[in-house]
Amino acid sequence: MFLDCGTALLGWFDQHKRDLPWRRSSDPYGIWVSEIMLQQTRVAAVLEHYSRWMGSFPTVAALAAAEEAEVLALWSGLGYYRRARMLHRAARVLVAEHAGCLPRTSAALRELPGIGAYTAAAVASIAFGEPVAVVDGNVERVVARLLGLPAGAGADRLRAIRAGAQALVSPARPGDSNQAIMELGATVCLPRAPLCLGCPVQPWCRTRGEHPTIARKPLTPRAIAYTLATDTGGRVLLRQRPAEASLMAGMWELPELPAAPPGARVLLRFRHAITVTNYAVSIVALGGATELPGGDAAAGTAERWVPVDELPRLPLTGLARKALRRLGLWPPASVSGSG
Repeated sequence: MFLDCGTALLGWFDQHKRDLPWRRSSDPYGIWVSEIMLQQTRVAAVLEHYSRWMGSFPTVAALAAAEEAEVLALWSGLGYYRRARMLHRAARVLVAEHAGCLPRTSAALRELPGIGAYTAAAVASIAFGEPVAVVDGNVERVVARLLGLPAGAGADRLRAIRAGAQALVSPARPGDSNQAIMELGATVCLPRAPLCLGCPVQPWCRTRGEHPTIARKPLTPRAIAYTLATDTGGRVLLRQRPAEASLMAGMWELPELPAAPPGARVLLRFRHAITVTNYAVSIVALGGATELPGGDAAAGTAERWVPVDELPRLPLTGLARKALRRLGLWPPASVSGSG
């Protein structure tokens, strides 16, 4: 089953694979960067950030030599900033201990900061030809449907999925095999309403359609307010998140308020989801820094008046970036290059 299925999958991939920049190169560093960026992030968002990243940090050595603030500024908009910090840290380890070169095996890659089983297998198979299967959400769904496994969790199910994924890997083209099954899950074998009639492995599939899945836990709603304060020079007041914050530590954002003050002029309202929380965001206008509540600033958190043209060079939170762009405070020359 799996031999014929894997052959059909590769044939389909050769004809239908998306033209993505990291697929045009065999550079292990570029492949590694793309795999880190693609974790929990839409391909469309990664496309924009990837080209800018590789332009600024074209090599492991260039990334290792950069300051963390520069790395986070370029990552801003992709979210899950720990990925950027670990990428930066791993680059410095590579320069210090591996002459700036990535190890060639999945086992060795897992020794680097921020690289787990999935990323190690993806880089090792795509960049170095190691015949090791990747298992992400797309792969798990495809293999579970091929095998007719019910929805759920458990060690036995995971072992069956890993074994099935490994059986689909072509020893001659392991990287393409892994990319093919991930591509199938992303474009054909969708979580809901899978496109079974156009699926290249449909003859071997025991499910042939959507099957029940575990319902996702709904996001927790929360209202949150920030203020927009500008001075006569057109600068924007920003506040830095504490270094010990559990989310987005050290990133810059608009000053947060305990709540939108009664009677305050609301400039903007929008929704913004972060991890398990769906924020209802209000941006209100205040006259200046003297009207701001103490909040984090009183506890020693840094504040800065930042010229608009310097905003893209700061490591801003995705929420702050979204708000500033919607408020028309993002430099026009940076709109096409920002995340």
